[in-house]
Amino acid sequence: MSTLVVYVDRDGGLGPAGPVVGWEAVQALVTDVGVDDPEDSRVNCLLETLRVARNLRDEGEESVIAVVSGGGDGVNSDRAVARQTDRLVDEYDPDAAVVVTDSASDERLVPIVESRIQVDAVDRVVVRQSHDIQSTYYLLKQFLGDEELRGTVLVPIGAALLTLPVLLLFANSVTVALSAIAAVIGIFLLYKGLGIDDFVSTLPGRVRNAFYSGQVSIVTYVVGAGLTLIGVFAGVISVNGMREASEILLGLRFVYDSVPWFAAAALAAATGRLIDALLGEQGVSAALLNLPFGVVAIGLVVRGFTGYFLERAGVFASLSVPPVAVGPVSVEGFVLSIWSRLAAYVAAGILVSFLGVAFASRMNDAGTGLGELPE
Repeated sequence: MSTLVVYVDRDGGLGPAGPVVGWEAVQALVTDVGVDDPEDSRVNCLLETLRVARNLRDEGEESVIAVVSGGGDGVNSDRAVARQTDRLVDEYDPDAAVVVTDSASDERLVPIVESRIQVDAVDRVVVRQSHDIQSTYYLLKQFLGDEELRGTVLVPIGAALLTLPVLLLFANSVTVALSAIAAVIGIFLLYKGLGIDDFVSTLPGRVRNAFYSGQVSIVTYVVGAGLTLIGVFAGVISVNGMREASEILLGLRFVYDSVPWFAAAALAAATGRLIDALLGEQGVSAALLNLPFGVVAIGLVVRGFTGYFLERAGVFASLSVPPVAVGPVSVEGFVLSIWSRLAAYVAAGILVSFLGVAFASRMNDAGTGLGELPE
């Protein structure tokens, strides 16, 4: 097995044009570079290249030692490295390569070498005396060179530093200013961390495609958004009538009055997705078939538990069922106890959930049967 031990230097300026190949040639290059500039980190890289080749030779493995250099940053430099690597591969036909580098800039050339020969290892050399300084320098350089990282980290910090004196000027309170800045930064981090920015950036395209393709879900999503607003409005109105209640009771009352509207909104959106899937050619999954039933079941269970807590706190009275008469059959009115009311809601939710599972299973079995019919 033959291994190419190559030191790639993007900056260039190492010896003559073209690759430097051979133990003696690289040794002479070490002396030349070291005499010209003893503090040059490339001296350590050249010595590391010699060390790796020597270790491979001691293990009984054939190695070819070489130095490949470009001419600075840019396309021409990378193409020069590519041409020199092609010459080495064509002339020596190695089975694998070990790449030696000393910076993040040089490591960008590794894919060029890897596209021409299998790279078994990348050996990055950091001078021991300046390990922390050099590593920090290259890390900061790579960070500042990444446009996305700059916009994610530096922009919020800069905006916070500019906003702080303005808030101190108008609010006259360090606590208020710091709280406002922390809240804005927290919202921004959640916005980026949860991927909301990607969703927002792709939303116009998805809406446009939905309009052009005639998807039903685009209409049901709008209906769902309207029902959600109605739910919020209904919850706020119910909370306004409870001036002296605690925050927990206010939250429970808001959920109790708004959850039917939220469930209806989710049901509308899920139904639209289901209709689109039924009209499409890719088929419908069992989870999508069961989704509307699951939404209704969750809404019933949440309303039952919130109603239990509100009735236990005395916010409203027990549920009374009026008498019903249908022809000769009549049912006297009765009052549901707090536990009976909770059990009725939970039982209804479980029943709807079972119906959804049975419906999805039946539809899948029917689809499978149709698929097996002969043409």
